[in-house]
Amino acid sequence: MSHGPGKDRRGRGQPRPFFCATLWPPGASKTDVSHPSSFAIDLPAGLVQRAQRGEASAFEQIYRRFERPVFTLALRLTGQREEAQDVLQDTMLKLFDRIGEFRAEAPFWGWLRQIAVNESLMRLRKRNRQPATEDADEAELEGHDVMLPPAAADAALLGQALAKLPDATRSVLWLYHAEGYTHDEIAGLMGKTASFSKSQLARGTRRLRDLLRIDSEVHSHA
Repeated sequence: MSHGPGKDRRGRGQPRPFFCATLWPPGASKTDVSHPSSFAIDLPAGLVQRAQRGEASAFEQIYRRFERPVFTLALRLTGQREEAQDVLQDTMLKLFDRIGEFRAEAPFWGWLRQIAVNESLMRLRKRNRQPATEDADEAELEGHDVMLPPAAADAALLGQALAKLPDATRSVLWLYHAEGYTHDEIAGLMGKTASFSKSQLARGTRRLRDLLRIDSEVHSHA
């Protein structure tokens, strides 16, 4: 049973069901909604400490392990491959410069993901394309359905549909569903309100559902 916006009880880093099919690693059960973010990578013992001591080989290993998750996150938030590549480079440069600040009080992957999210959202703010804050209509959100049609399991169709959404809407959808951020956390990241996040989620999910149905029908008749 799905919880409505603002009622989700999963912890951050645990994706909601409708994006899971496109994120699942081979062999994982698509019904296990507790599978963590694609950033949740276990690193060999001592690897971060070696990087903090300046070992180039340790940085190279970290880069190789997180290159794809960082690029995918940046692509979903910015909607542009060129910008996603820039975000990847900037994120890794910041990692190189700031790894000494990391303290093992939280997972390394969560710390790195936060850098990637901030870099992506900073680029969106520079575009000046985020809409003004919109408060959610509680009647609109009540009973809101986050389930999508089977086409959501097709990564290509999902990517095409996401690319057609406004920047802010796409960002909220991905941060909430794929990365497990709460509405309050998304609001803090985007400088908006929790109501803004909820309204973008509700309207964006409806729009994404429609786009997936259209793209699925076109694809099936191609």
